Amino acid sequence: MTPVLDLEDLGFASGAHLLVERSLRRLVPGAVLNVVGRDPALGVHLRGWCREHGHGFAAHSTGGYALQRGAADLQRWADAERAGSPHPDELVRHPEPHWGLAARGALVESGGPVPLSFDLDDRDVVWADLAPRLYAHAAAAQWDPNVAVDWSASFALPADIESAVVQVMTYLVENEQAALVIPARLLARVHPHFREVQQLLAVQAADEARHVEIFTRRALLHGSEMGTSSAGGRASLTTLLSEPDFSLASFLLSVLGEGSFLSLLSFLDLHAPDPVTRQVARLARVDEARHVAFGVAHLEHQATVDPTLRGRLRAAVERRHDALIDTAGLNADVFDALVVLAAGEWTPAAIRRGYKAVGELQRNMDEGRQRRLLRLGFPADEAAELSALHTRNFM
Repeated sequence: MTPVLDLEDLGFASGAHLLVERSLRRLVPGAVLNVVGRDPALGVHLRGWCREHGHGFAAHSTGGYALQRGAADLQRWADAERAGSPHPDELVRHPEPHWGLAARGALVESGGPVPLSFDLDDRDVVWADLAPRLYAHAAAAQWDPNVAVDWSASFALPADIESAVVQVMTYLVENEQAALVIPARLLARVHPHFREVQQLLAVQAADEARHVEIFTRRALLHGSEMGTSSAGGRASLTTLLSEPDFSLASFLLSVLGEGSFLSLLSFLDLHAPDPVTRQVARLARVDEARHVAFGVAHLEHQATVDPTLRGRLRAAVERRHDALIDTAGLNADVFDALVVLAAGEWTPAAIRRGYKAVGELQRNMDEGRQRRLLRLGFPADEAAELSALHTRNFM
């Protein structure tokens, strides 16, 4: 028996094609569907729609229309393929370039635009099993600088202590701007099949944008001008920006640089002379810890599939050290500002205490770098050697 679809008074201008298409999908090619309805333009619209979609069309002399399902809609998807699985634990190692921006797991029609170029298209080059969980944590942990920081907190610092805070904030802004650019650049190169890595890099860039904001706002909170930017500091950050390799960039930035910054932000939390400085240091540290966790997790994964990884990491550290060997390293104004913050006052005993605290900070940074290098499989003596070669600019 030939099926009948009664559209009643529904016309194509109101979505009738959806019911027609649904009914035809249930038929095999060559089968006939009778369509009836009261819309005065139904026959005209049905004829045009059938011609466009490759179906047969005939008008009954007694009213109504006979539609014969064609094979064109089946042929359209005959050589389509799935863009892998939607589940992150079933990733394709090398996603096809022509999948482009298709959702992972979608049925991809053949043809279409010229394949997009994503040079980071190897799971083992970009992936970390921790990425989905880290992204979920990152998405849930976003905060609003206007709300998370009590900018109205009342405090007054001596001019030289405020100047030290401003100098440190200026230094942090400079470094966080580099830490924003690097994941943003890498993000655009990652194949969308590895969307959790894309999402994580996007949030990382957003984190750094917030850090730039809060450190700038703290520096200008009491009307000060920004502090100094040394040539050596900018040279150190430039070497980070010039590293094109995904794993090496993650290593230098997140594992060594931002890892060292975790110690610096803890130092600022401990020695902050005011509540706003303490708040911005704590907020940034939570985000930075997540960035370091991804960098370490990615490289741990990479080490299992690339036996040359540790040699490449070592070479990257040595290459960067050689490039910076003639620079002054950490801005002297920053070092002195950290001493002043830890001292809290201008007595010989306090300055001695502050100088000792900054020395302890540097030792903490070194120990943290060595711990992370050990996690990546470096022997203890090599970890100590590589940590010592890390830039004196901290990042």
